[in-house]
Amino acid sequence: MNEQQVQIIVKDGAPEYAVIPIDAYRRMAAALEDADDAEAIDKAWADDAAGETVPGEVAKGIIDGGPPLRVWRKYRGLTLASLAGQVGVSRGYLSQIENGHKSGTLNLFRRLATTLEVSLDQLVEPST
Repeated sequence: MNEQQVQIIVKDGAPEYAVIPIDAYRRMAAALEDADDAEAIDKAWADDAAGETVPGEVAKGIIDGGPPLRVWRKYRGLTLASLAGQVGVSRGYLSQIENGHKSGTLNLFRRLATTLEVSLDQLVEPST
């Protein structure tokens, strides 16, 4: 863009606004959007490198309506009985928690999160 295409509006003796052709504006807006997209991609890659992402298989299972506790348990290759044994509850009780029939205690969910190597919030049903 050349200087002749830009109109400068002065207020109180100082440049206040620059008026540019619409095509130039659209190119600048697209470049800024591309820069924002690139920044978001860089952040996603950095988060992934820091291990802060959810595996695609887990995300799909939860999006498809699977209870997060069950999806994570299966992803980790654990049976109900083995996970129940590791956290000190019965298989039936853990099954009721997975199916939403029992709520479980915060202490139990801490043990589950530790055993499954996830944060507590990853075991909570997504809000709709």
